Amino acid sequence: MLLHDKLKNYRLILASQSPRRRQLLADAGIEYSLAPRFECEELYPESLPAVEVAEYLSRLKSEAYPAPLADGDILLTADTVVVAGGEVLGKPTDRADAIAIIEKLSGKEHEVITGVTLRSADAVKSFSSHSKVHFRTLSQEEIEYYVDTYSPMDKAGAYGIQEWIGYVGIEGIEGSFYNVMGLPIQRVYCELDSFIG
Repeated sequence: MLLHDKLKNYRLILASQSPRRRQLLADAGIEYSLAPRFECEELYPESLPAVEVAEYLSRLKSEAYPAPLADGDILLTADTVVVAGGEVLGKPTDRADAIAIIEKLSGKEHEVITGVTLRSADAVKSFSSHSKVHFRTLSQEEIEYYVDTYSPMDKAGAYGIQEWIGYVGIEGIEGSFYNVMGLPIQRVYCELDSFIG
């Protein structure tokens, strides 16, 4: 039985404000309900290894969900981080921060990690997906043009692979393209299928 048929007996709740995650689930034929916005302070221990941050934050968001889960509910939470030189780069705070972040990525390879947590009333499963992205060296003019023309402020690492900078700046990618967009949809599909059995 296909996953979308199995899911007819469940209510998948997406707790994310990301339009890209919504699009990826919809494009994969996975029906979901959108959770109302809720507060979650996205803090993690400084001692936590960078590669574990995204999965930790996805669990934190899951635990912060304010409503109890009914039988048949599956809550999906996710968090994406960019790791460059061992440093976790989240969403930029302002224009100058966005420019500084992209300057750190320019001409180098970085890792994009998305952590995902699936939770029902009686089970929880967390996992993460890793992709390596290599940027060519970008000029200052290109960096500032992107920051001023597109939407870096709501994105980990201050860029969207599906935007202009992805077309002109990314030389190569190893791993899931969709993970870099914010949700490793193939892995989510398989994990959901396994989660509901």
